[in-house]
Amino acid sequence: MKNTKIYAFIDSNNLYQGVKKNIPKYKYIGWEIDLKKFLVYLRNKYKVQKAFLFIGYIKKNKRMYTNLKNYGYTLIFKPTITYKEDRGKRKIKGNIDAELVLHTMIEINNFDKAIIVSGDGDYRCLIEYLVEKKKLKNIFIPNQKSYSSLLIPYREYMIFMNQLREKLKA
Repeated sequence: MKNTKIYAFIDSNNLYQGVKKNIPKYKYIGWEIDLKKFLVYLRNKYKVQKAFLFIGYIKKNKRMYTNLKNYGYTLIFKPTITYKEDRGKRKIKGNIDAELVLHTMIEINNFDKAIIVSGDGDYRCLIEYLVEKKKLKNIFIPNQKSYSSLLIPYREYMIFMNQLREKLKA
């Protein structure tokens, strides 16, 4: 039997914000994920050969990017924009949804199964396509208390990262 090639496609902002976010309504206290532990976990438990981490590029985070590469992630950058919210607070945005979908499709003939790491409903069409092509292994949902209802039909593929907190926290 051949080795199954598994690639992970990770929405870094959805992952980071998803696990970190406090949700008082559910008495959920956020936590910080250790991305090195996460990659080791993906490699050991799911035999992931390649992990693409989609991330907005911020110059001052260069050291972090070097560390992530050294851990073994393949980084896909998106230029960021800075804007002010209604109350004048500066925000940085680097929406990577299109890049994640595009790179998954670019790589589709190079992997047997994909793991998508995000709870964002914008990926529903990608997930639907991967299921149709029998290429979806799992969807890692960063927060069981906060993910898109558009993903509910794919519940059988879901792994909730809340349950991995003790293994993966920084």
